[in-house]
Amino acid sequence: MAVKVIDVNVGVFDENDRIADEVRAYNKSKGTRMINIMASPGAGKTTTLLRTIDALKDEYKIGVMEADIEASVDAEKMIEAGVSSIQVHTGGECAMDASMVQQALKEFDTDGIDLLFMENVGNLVCTAEQDTGANYNVEILSVPEGDDKPLKYPLMFSICQCVLINKIDTRNWFSFDDEAVKERIHRLNPDAEVIFLSSKTGEGFDQWLDWLRRI
Repeated sequence: MAVKVIDVNVGVFDENDRIADEVRAYNKSKGTRMINIMASPGAGKTTTLLRTIDALKDEYKIGVMEADIEASVDAEKMIEAGVSSIQVHTGGECAMDASMVQQALKEFDTDGIDLLFMENVGNLVCTAEQDTGANYNVEILSVPEGDDKPLKYPLMFSICQCVLINKIDTRNWFSFDDEAVKERIHRLNPDAEVIFLSSKTGEGFDQWLDWLRRI
């Protein structure tokens, strides 16, 4: 019996990429820049966002899309901080894709929002695999996680325009080589902005805020 061969000339992610382009076009029509924030659980995504909001909320209208498998605690924190927020439950999926973002935007009034942050589900694998429709991807790597993460998760560090090295206030307790992590990131992604900061103390935060203003 002959084997039937079917040539499929459409990539697995083509539909996702098409929707991602629609998301970018929609946000552009609203004058909104969308920033996809990715990190491991506990790296400091929420704390970084809260300090960022506090610093910029008088300059820009900010919105936050919170993605989690369950719970709405982070969205509640954003609303308490004085910005518009929507919680997205991913139904067990380990990351947001463009279709989820598009559905969320239908429920989230982004009129007048300058900066829309999406706090993605916490992990370094799934979140890097699909285009969400964001204008920029930002990875937060914390000092306690170690400087070897770009070697272990190269895709994540390849797709980000900015990498925040968070929790630099813990350097006295953890072995972390600043120059090594920069070299490893730039080997994968020469144009990535690498910023060392502490979302707890605010050290280094001005450079992050300046990057946001530039974009």
